[in-house]
Amino acid sequence: MGDEGSLSQLYLRQSPACQWITGADGRFVRVFGDSCSLFGCGPEDLRDRDLPSLLSAEQAAQWRVRFQRVLAGETLVLSERRGQRSWNLTLFPLRVNGTCRYVGGLGVEVTAWGTAELELRHTVLGALRAQEYMRSTVSRFLHDSVGQTLTALGLRLDLVRMDLDAVAPETCKRVAEIQEIIGEMMESVREYSYELNPSTVERAGLRPAVDRLLTRLRSRYAGALRANVDPSLKLDPKLAAALYQIAQEAMENAVQHASCSSVEISVKSTRTGTVLEVRDNGRGFDPADVAGGRRGLGLLSMEHYAAEAGLELAISSTLEGGTTVRAATPGAMEK
Repeated sequence: MGDEGSLSQLYLRQSPACQWITGADGRFVRVFGDSCSLFGCGPEDLRDRDLPSLLSAEQAAQWRVRFQRVLAGETLVLSERRGQRSWNLTLFPLRVNGTCRYVGGLGVEVTAWGTAELELRHTVLGALRAQEYMRSTVSRFLHDSVGQTLTALGLRLDLVRMDLDAVAPETCKRVAEIQEIIGEMMESVREYSYELNPSTVERAGLRPAVDRLLTRLRSRYAGALRANVDPSLKLDPKLAAALYQIAQEAMENAVQHASCSSVEISVKSTRTGTVLEVRDNGRGFDPADVAGGRRGLGLLSMEHYAAEAGLELAISSTLEGGTTVRAATPGAMEK
């Protein structure tokens, strides 16, 4: 048993993974393996230190919530990036006499797997670009072909109605009814064309586009929607389009998944650039939580639009603390 115990200790100390135990207060009780790249300190330096004290205020608040969840019996599987290195983390409860007393942690570096993940992301982003092309094509068809044909049809019926006005007034009434139907169809075509075309905001401007987005969302969302977009803000059309797409994805996520009663969007100019912020007061989530998070197509889309326009993107959220999505020109991100 002595040899086996020594061998176990040898394995734990020299393991490339980092394994640790923290108390309910977040202080390290035992640390094994390579903790330097993950926490910035060796195992001996970490002992008795409070993990949240090693992090920013926002990260510390997030880790406290994680501790609470684990001490309540959950096992968390997380994915985090520290600098250029990526880690898979597992947090799990350690029970003494059936009571959760400690939090066990396991961190495994998965930077080498980043290449495969990057290739997958490129595949997904390629599909998004193809989707944008198809949306743009359908939008042009609706606007240039269907819309113009309906307009021409309405004008022709105007001529028919004028010709029949004196000799067949009842027929003229029916022609007018048909024109009303065509007018409704034209309005629907314009609306769908606007929704489908990713470049529409380049022509209409960001503030009108956001107003129309809120109008559409209000038809299926009972909560409060507020927008604060400076109408005098001058933006490059491509930048405005990217900000709009990110705002649309963020607001759709909030309305569909956050169980929130309020969503706010703001676009403001700062001394260092332009910042978009979409904030909700919903149930929130842990962005690093692989199992319980919302790292779906919406987030990939936002990352895609941000990368295409050279924007910085940040998502902050805590359970029951709401979610904030920020996109900003380089150097303008609020700290």
